[in-house]
Amino acid sequence: MDLKDQNKIDMKENIRLWSILTVVMVADMLDMLDSTITNIAAPVISKTLGGGQELMQWLGAGYALTMGVLLVVGGRLGDKYGQRKLFLIGMAGFTLASLACGIAVSPEMIIVARLVQGAFGALLIPQGMAIMAAHFPREMMTKAFSVFGPVLSIATICGPILAGFLIRADIFHSGWRSIFLINIVIGTLGFIAAYKILPKDAGNKEVTIDGIGSVLLGGMMLSLLYGIIDGSANNWQTRSVLIVITGIVLLLLFIWRQIKAVSPIIKPTLFKNRGFSAGLFLGFFFFGVVAGLTYLISLFLQLGLGSTPFGASMQMVPLSLGIIVSSILTPPLIEKIGRNIIGIGLIITLTGLGIMFYQLNLAAGNPWAFAPSIFLMGGGMGFCFGTLFDFTIGDINPEEAGSASGSLSAVQQLSSSIGAAVITSVFFIAQRSASITSAMERSFVVIAAAIILCLALVRLLPVKTGNAEH
Repeated sequence: MDLKDQNKIDMKENIRLWSILTVVMVADMLDMLDSTITNIAAPVISKTLGGGQELMQWLGAGYALTMGVLLVVGGRLGDKYGQRKLFLIGMAGFTLASLACGIAVSPEMIIVARLVQGAFGALLIPQGMAIMAAHFPREMMTKAFSVFGPVLSIATICGPILAGFLIRADIFHSGWRSIFLINIVIGTLGFIAAYKILPKDAGNKEVTIDGIGSVLLGGMMLSLLYGIIDGSANNWQTRSVLIVITGIVLLLLFIWRQIKAVSPIIKPTLFKNRGFSAGLFLGFFFFGVVAGLTYLISLFLQLGLGSTPFGASMQMVPLSLGIIVSSILTPPLIEKIGRNIIGIGLIITLTGLGIMFYQLNLAAGNPWAFAPSIFLMGGGMGFCFGTLFDFTIGDINPEEAGSASGSLSAVQQLSSSIGAAVITSVFFIAQRSASITSAMERSFVVIAAAIILCLALVRLLPVKTGNAEH
């Protein structure tokens, strides 16, 4: 074979690998967009369908709930039955669930559709990384990650902005429905491309899945979330308290199951690692704060200051800019100051929170007055996002890296659902007996307490980040 023929073969292989990467990124971008897109749209959706406070709380929390509960299970299903098959099932289900969201005629319909959307997202997302790991050479994986991170970060940041733009554009008089209906086009094209491009794999029928543990985890999270939202909306009647207690009992049973199961969802040995355990708890509170705080600010801009969805999305842009700036500054700082970069990010976030707290009674209805404090909060968050995971797996054993990464990703989703539910519950309960400004102040106190707890946990993290193999 001469050099010319070899170059043609190499070029075809490069095109094939980049095509696979593109398909995987489309799937992940859909997830990132839909995880945040209702932050802006919730008030107008609630106004159209009814449902009030409870619907606004469920729109974001429901998606994150089923995504987090099934994320690790979705990865195991791909190993057992084949990543390509699960990718196609996930993409098709996600697209149909998006259609159901877009044509919803009642609060119950859209809540169920969001839960289903998150469930199929959990089947879809883990397969992409597994396919890449199985078929990409090391050099291509390095190139892929250099593209992956920035693209997904932009998708996360652009979710609320896209929502505001689509609602304002009112395409075919669809209003907020277009934020879901656009997924039909993207999802259909993504499914066709995946069917043609993704390599076939048979899977491994010997892979075991902890079905009992999955049911316990799902029941625990659903009970806690439902109890919190129902309690905050109905003055904590006996029913709400009993549902939360049920969730706590299921949590204890889940922990017991993880100790006894042959193939647990979370390896119990990970909790013997102090650095990982500290990072897991830190991540739970941090990502809960991020989800709750960003949602809270969006609600305040619209319900308190009268911003339109598009206006609120523009007023949240400083948060995105702060994340971008700090993400650029982070890599060179990690080597110099180590885990302290997470502490610095938390302090910056807390500073921005304090400034906005001070401004609440001084802004005189001008939402742009909060731009500097919102920028600071975004900047602080950006220092923590990737680095938190990097340090949490800093000293785990390589054979535990897969379980650790899956656990962290699941915790990120689950804490987002709980954090958004808890913080918005504080806000809505306080709003019944006080002004919206006072409700924001009380919510900020809860958020500040969570950030201070995160600061205390930073010193327990590993000193160094996980290596490239992790």
